[in-house]
Amino acid sequence: MKKLVTLSLMSCLFTYGIGQTPQTTKPVPGKYPELEKMTPGMTEIWEPEVKIIQPGITNSDAPSDAIVLFSGTELNSEWSDLQGNPSKWIVKDGALISTRGAGFIKTKRKFGNFQLHIEWRTPSEVVGESQGRGNSGVFLQELYEVQVLDSYNNRTYRNGQAAAMYKQYAPLVNVCKKPGEWQAYDIIYTAPTFGNDSTLYVTPPRVTVLQNGVLVQNNVVLRGPTEYIGIPEYFVKKHGPGSIELQDHGNPVGFRNIWIREL
Repeated sequence: MKKLVTLSLMSCLFTYGIGQTPQTTKPVPGKYPELEKMTPGMTEIWEPEVKIIQPGITNSDAPSDAIVLFSGTELNSEWSDLQGNPSKWIVKDGALISTRGAGFIKTKRKFGNFQLHIEWRTPSEVVGESQGRGNSGVFLQELYEVQVLDSYNNRTYRNGQAAAMYKQYAPLVNVCKKPGEWQAYDIIYTAPTFGNDSTLYVTPPRVTVLQNGVLVQNNVVLRGPTEYIGIPEYFVKKHGPGSIELQDHGNPVGFRNIWIREL
């Protein structure tokens, strides 16, 4: 009798306790595990620390990491003519003056992406009209022209006036000062990239220009090099870093306070 009671007790324990399989919660279809709660620190990036540079006293002054290309005194340490010879442009009263027949000048250094500051002045004595009045240009990488022109009360084709990306984009507004007054361009340039095909951009050049502190070109995509006659896309050729060029167009346009930051 005692043996029978013991067997019955063991049977009950197996059925209701020891031998019972634990129940598990089945996952709900389509429900993901709970994610760790976000904290502010998860999106904070501390390294590397941002490089510190010293700004100029004014926005037109060169910051500490800029290369000064012309400060008002000496020309030929940073510039030459297109053949690499000393330039025949003149320096007068702190300005670099284009001389008729002297040709373009270019920087001896070559640049890729950059921020360029350059100040310019058309002659105070008004001579000529349209493209014949205070004409020059700033060429980026020797290929892409930001037009310099006396566009104060001087009508010309819209994509050829001051601050135009010549023959490609007219400026957003005309913010030119009177002839003889100093003006400023601040230019941000992103160089193109190329693949195996040397006649097509992988990423085209982009340009932003502020004239006298006013946005006049807003990250425009250039179609190709500047061409006086022809379609820019037909003249695309693979290139690397290039010089900054200033144009001799026969007018005594002055330049000063030229500096550049490589980006």
